[in-house]
Amino acid sequence: MRKFYFALLFILFWLISFSQAVRQPIAARYIGLGAYSINHVDAFSFTSNQAALAQIKTTAVGVYGEKRFLLSSTNLYSAVAVLPTKQGNFGLQADYFGYKNYNESQIGIAYARSIGSKLDIGIKFNYYGFRIPAYGNSSAINFEIGAIAHLSEKLHVGIHAYNPVGGKLSNTNNEKLSSVYKFGIGYEASEKFLVSTEIIKEESQPVNIDVGFQYNFMKQFFVRAGISTETTNSYIGAGISWKSFRLDITGGYHPQLGFTPGLLLMINFNKKEE
Repeated sequence: MRKFYFALLFILFWLISFSQAVRQPIAARYIGLGAYSINHVDAFSFTSNQAALAQIKTTAVGVYGEKRFLLSSTNLYSAVAVLPTKQGNFGLQADYFGYKNYNESQIGIAYARSIGSKLDIGIKFNYYGFRIPAYGNSSAINFEIGAIAHLSEKLHVGIHAYNPVGGKLSNTNNEKLSSVYKFGIGYEASEKFLVSTEIIKEESQPVNIDVGFQYNFMKQFFVRAGISTETTNSYIGAGISWKSFRLDITGGYHPQLGFTPGLLLMINFNKKEE
């Protein structure tokens, strides 16, 4: 009976609207916090704005998983890989949300490069699909694009658009993925401290503001925390780096639905040992 209620809930979500991609992590701003930055950018930063990929200096892979609201039917997993080259940087992202009776997935290929020393641009092409065994499957191809301007060594601003055109789902009555537009600002008070804000407007949804910060209190240790105004979701996490490895433990909280634990693992190849 419990599984039936989960399936019914997911179907209602499907009938009302589609998210901008696979369900975003409760701590989505956690994994993408370093996008509007130079000192704090990492392999997951391009998931928030593809232009951040241009600042990656080393080949890296990462995986993130969370158990949303402590329910096994709402698990979310995300994996990324980044490859810097002389012709620009490439990224791969794969996401999965749900369980056997309802799931969403998306895989995307990204490319970014710097235009001079003050501007980065990036683009990503995605294949999105959702599956409800009792009702059928559907899919769509879409793209997202972003740009980040480095106004100074400390101040960075950017824009990002997800699915600005197209994104119609197959096997539906002209349903489409939502369009989402973002404006982001990052301020690095020092190499140890970053504060970042994103203003997000999703189609048919009210404006949302995400605010977060990162503080490196030691060379190998840091903390991140933030809040989303739309639903007052909050998150906090701590990370530790050792040689080429990084491990983060995260926690998100929703006032009505409760706690969401998460875990992130990242490997930076050819990174100099600290």
